[in-house]
Amino acid sequence: MSSRLPRSFASAIAGRDEIVIRRELPVDDASIRDLVDLTGRSLPAGRLLVAEVDGDLVAVAGEDGMTLGDPFRVTLDVVELLRLRAGQLRAVATI
Repeated sequence: MSSRLPRSFASAIAGRDEIVIRRELPVDDASIRDLVDLTGRSLPAGRLLVAEVDGDLVAVAGEDGMTLGDPFRVTLDVVELLRLRAGQLRAVATI
């Protein structure tokens, strides 16, 4: 098995200028609803972390550990970053 990423995946990641992970804001409501509609899944529970790629909201993570990523974009790496950050915040909250 090759350790190289598929060309389309590598190209999508390489073309990114900025990834931002932050708490949700009221201004994100419409984008979050759109993401829920695109995925056909329920909104994750609790306060949300959102991930933006070059200014576009592409993924969310809930306090329950559930994540949603835009199914029409490469978001695997962004979702993993969200999971990592959510885990860090949960660990700090239990100290």
